[in-house]
Amino acid sequence: MERPAKPRTEGAKDHSLSVYDMNGKTLETVKIDPLLQEAVNTHVVYQAVLKYQAGEREGTASTKERGQVSGGGKKPWKQKGTGQARHGSRRSPIWRGGGTTFGPMPRDYSYSISPRIRTSAVLQGMRDKAASHKLVLVDRLEFDSPKTKAVSGFLNRLKLEKPLLLVEKKTENLCLASRNIPGVTVKTAAEVNALDVVSHKECVMTKAAYSGLLKRLKP
Repeated sequence: MERPAKPRTEGAKDHSLSVYDMNGKTLETVKIDPLLQEAVNTHVVYQAVLKYQAGEREGTASTKERGQVSGGGKKPWKQKGTGQARHGSRRSPIWRGGGTTFGPMPRDYSYSISPRIRTSAVLQGMRDKAASHKLVLVDRLEFDSPKTKAVSGFLNRLKLEKPLLLVEKKTENLCLASRNIPGVTVKTAAEVNALDVVSHKECVMTKAAYSGLLKRLKP
């Protein structure tokens, strides 16, 4: 039987990106790196996203076994002669208030995948953003004060709905000004993962972050 091909989408057809300033004006046009122009391997992204989502599960569901419930120190009645079934403890799972058999216990759902897959998943996510014209470059992301209004105005000028802001280095004003805006996340190019990319509608990055990300993703 022929093995089914992994699902893929087309790569970026437009081979250039516009670089905007903080006011939304186009400053220049840069060519998209060939690394971001190839087809998207969605299966790799799926593997990474599943891993990160599993790691976010709390796993706090818990039940008490028969050794943890109260009572049961004395045998309910003697073994023979009463005409009733034999019982040794009121903690038995078949008794009301007894312990639970094979119930859920606190557990860790996280698991690991290879660093190569994690890095490849970020690359595939960026390829998808480039192909869908959701990759935006800006010359800088710096604000004079930690005002939410400043970041909100910047997003409105570029018509961004739920962006991931990628910078080379986080600044206090940017983090404070964006933390109260729903759907906005600030990450550095060195720490961004596949879940960050796919959970946001747009990806906005500075030119410095763009260069750093390409350096990180290149084999």
